[in-house]
This record gives sequence, C-alpha cells and structure tokens, in this order.
Amino acid sequence: MSTLYITEFCDLGYTAGNGTAAAGSQPPTAEQTVSIGGVSAQSSAFQNNTRFVRLHTDAICSVEFGTNPTATSAKARLGANQTEYFSVPMGFSYKVAVITNS
Repeated sequence: MSTLYITEFCDLGYTAGNGTAAAGSQPPTAEQTVSIGGVSAQSSAFQNNTRFVRLHTDAICSVEFGTNPTATSAKARLGANQTEYFSVPMGFSYKVAVITNS
C-alpha cells in the first residue's frame, strides 16, 4: 500500500547566522500518514500552530490543501519518493487530500 507521510512544523530552522533554513525546526508538532488510493483521502486537521508541512510520498500522487480538500489527478502532482515543503495558514484546520496519479 502506498503512503503519504506528513510532518507538521510550527517554524523553519535557523542557521548560525540567524538565516532561515529550508527545513522544519525539530521536533515536529505532529506526524501522520494517509494511504494513497484511487479515491481522494484526507489527512486529519493540522495542529493549530502548524505553519509548514513536509510531505513525502512513496508513490506518484496528487495533493490538494484546504479545510475540506478533494484531490484529483489534475491537482499538484508529486513523483514517487518525492519530498516537498509547503506553507499552510496557521489556525484554520487545514488538511491535505491525496489521490493516486500516473
């Protein structure tokens, strides 16, 4: 079974010179997984303090963000074994939906 791995962060990391790093500040605020299949599946709502999410997929899929998102193959596509960071609005109970793609 294919899986979308979701890691939530409240902030980005910082370098020694106080520059922002393109990586989530550890520890994450939450972690969850969603099974990827032929119909859109939603994650649980992100934590209230989540501002960034890291998505990693082990299969080709499409994702959509929102308070009640529905993913379709026409939405943002991720390749197998791809990892991406996304900014999400804090405190709006956002979720991510995922569906298989080719």
